[in-house]
Amino acid sequence: MVAISKLSIERQHGVLRMSFSRFAKKKWDMDRTEEKRQEYMESQRRVKREVSKAKQKAYDELYTRLDTREGEKDLYRLARQRDRDGKDVQQVRVIKDRDGRVLTSEESVQRRWKEYFEELMNEENERKKRVEGVNSVEQKVDKIRKDEVRKALKRMKSGKAVGPDDIPVEVWKCLGEAAVEFLTSLFNRVLESERMPEEWRRSVLVPIFKNKGDVQSCSNYRGIKLMSHTMKLWERVVEARLRKVVEICEQQYGFMPRKSTTDAIFALRILMEKYRDGQRELHCVFVDLEKAFDRVPREDSNGE
Repeated sequence: MVAISKLSIERQHGVLRMSFSRFAKKKWDMDRTEEKRQEYMESQRRVKREVSKAKQKAYDELYTRLDTREGEKDLYRLARQRDRDGKDVQQVRVIKDRDGRVLTSEESVQRRWKEYFEELMNEENERKKRVEGVNSVEQKVDKIRKDEVRKALKRMKSGKAVGPDDIPVEVWKCLGEAAVEFLTSLFNRVLESERMPEEWRRSVLVPIFKNKGDVQSCSNYRGIKLMSHTMKLWERVVEARLRKVVEICEQQYGFMPRKSTTDAIFALRILMEKYRDGQRELHCVFVDLEKAFDRVPREDSNGE
């Protein structure tokens, strides 16, 4: 039977993608040279192209089946799935307060969102122990160079939503070297004065529905902040410097250059197969930290 949902097709071909690239990954594991890494990356690109073709074929078969009498039941199942996956949350104009009462006026809805995010961002959790062995390091910081700004500007993606200042990164890219000169001067002033522009402190908070649970419950939304692109450029420069001095274990796959959580999934699948072939038990633990980034202890991260 043909898969009747986009999600099931994506899952099937996600497994197919990992299977195709397994051989190249094994070669890279045995010989971690730049040449083998390039071979692995090229195999990933080829796999993506092949999977794209396979997915298109699967969709064609799905649409052909839905056009037949036998596909009538599939059509209803697909409609129900689309209804669950594609709720038009843009039409949700009401929200519930903390006691479950529905708020309908625009003013009360905005007040509830403000209350919810203030509590979330400033939640104080009990901690039995402070992080030990972390001390502040004070040393001279070199001035920001033009080449650092150029690299940060190059890494910034175009077409992203802007913050309250309405200045997209495309403006700086179009200005070329003049923008690099200005931004380098601005960033060095921030560095020397140890004060950031007040405009950078403002942002637009947009709640995005997680596609699960009650659409009228604030806790089922993820807050996305639209911030100044200029401040994001500054963050890219600082991040690049930090990555040179901060040691991160090789087992970290998320938010790492030239790495992906797909690699971790692939490694886990290989490990599972190895233990299964040897008829040995393998115990896996998955930890999902709820609102982890919102609950990072700021006093520890700031070295206070």
